[in-house]
Amino acid sequence: MTIKDFGGAQRRVAKLGVGEANMKTTAMKGRTMHKTMYNSRLTILCGLVTILVLRGTIGSSGVDKSPQFLRTNMNVNVDLVRKTVVVEEEKEVEWDPSIPFSLGPKITSWDEQRVLWNKKNPGAAKTLDGKDRMLLVTGSQPTKCDNPMGSFQLLKALKNKMDYCRLHDIEIFYNMAHLDVELAGFWAKLPLLRKLMLGHPEVEWIWWMDSDALFTDMTFEIPIEKYKGYNMVLHGNEKDVYEKKSWLGLNTGSFLMRNCQWSLDLLEIWAIMGPKGAVRMEAGKLLTASLSERPAFEADDQSALVYLLATQRKQWSPKVYLENNYCLHGYWVMITERYEELMARGRPGAVGGEFQWPFVTHFVGCKPCGKGGSSSYGTDRCLAHMERAFNFADNQILNKYGFRHKTLNTYNVRRVRNDTADPLGLKHLVL
Repeated sequence: MTIKDFGGAQRRVAKLGVGEANMKTTAMKGRTMHKTMYNSRLTILCGLVTILVLRGTIGSSGVDKSPQFLRTNMNVNVDLVRKTVVVEEEKEVEWDPSIPFSLGPKITSWDEQRVLWNKKNPGAAKTLDGKDRMLLVTGSQPTKCDNPMGSFQLLKALKNKMDYCRLHDIEIFYNMAHLDVELAGFWAKLPLLRKLMLGHPEVEWIWWMDSDALFTDMTFEIPIEKYKGYNMVLHGNEKDVYEKKSWLGLNTGSFLMRNCQWSLDLLEIWAIMGPKGAVRMEAGKLLTASLSERPAFEADDQSALVYLLATQRKQWSPKVYLENNYCLHGYWVMITERYEELMARGRPGAVGGEFQWPFVTHFVGCKPCGKGGSSSYGTDRCLAHMERAFNFADNQILNKYGFRHKTLNTYNVRRVRNDTADPLGLKHLVL
């Protein structure tokens, strides 16, 4: 069985071409007409509301203008409007399972288009210090967390990412919208990455990072020149992916993709297993049968990528770099209890060695937004260790201003050096 053979909805397509185009065009026309009619009704109702309100203040002589009458009249009008105006939610056009799923219109010349765009916009593709532009992308659910502390932790995780991006001249995009109702959960990043690639031709690299991953070495910088011949960089191990076909052979919680045609093509075929419902469930069965030690559950983006690389190695692997010399993804259970030791015996920015600081600490298996956490890690445990990771990184920011956290377990800070009248060390040159 291949990636194109799973799921009845994905298998039973005989004709595309004009039929597919007509179906999509008809759907879009119907959607546009619906919006036009809806907006027209709203305009008429708004006019009616205006007339009703004005009637309370502009009328023939003899009409009672007392405040009590006006209030009563206004309440009647508001009640009438409430009964008349029914707010309609525009229904999303659902994917037709008889048509192969796609992230969008097929693009085949993106590399050439980017070259032309950047020629017309000289300098847009470079930072002030001449580096290729990079965009860090992260996000969270559009609704509030069940656990209030989860929302607070998301705020701190965002601050952590903003601090790192500010230090390294990286732009950041925080998403809270579901851009494709079919690709929820694990899969929501795929349509977002495609939209950002097409919307930001000036950006060379797009860096996805889960909301539950934190930077914990704020001085370390991605060795981007190392990946000159590659289009995708993930934390992983070649033997685990290509030989063992382990679903844990790589991690998609923090990875880089070059803004290019190759990446658009990969996103398109990667997304085939993602549509919710029967397709995702059938794809999950395929992944569990094909990958080593994978539990039985619906298809996830990480397993799907391992499957693609392992079964279509010649097509994709030459442009994929599996990085394990530093923690592009660091498993938190093996890291967070060692922070004090790393502070005492290691140093930030170093590569290699037993006491190398983790570049990224990723809280895999934690669900800070939920009430109960995962089956392996309770919410309280996760939040406590997230606090430690945040404070470990925050110390590196606060140190510039003469402060640090009293311990990694508290938000309280202490002064580590006194203020001076010569903060730049240049006062003697001015006098």
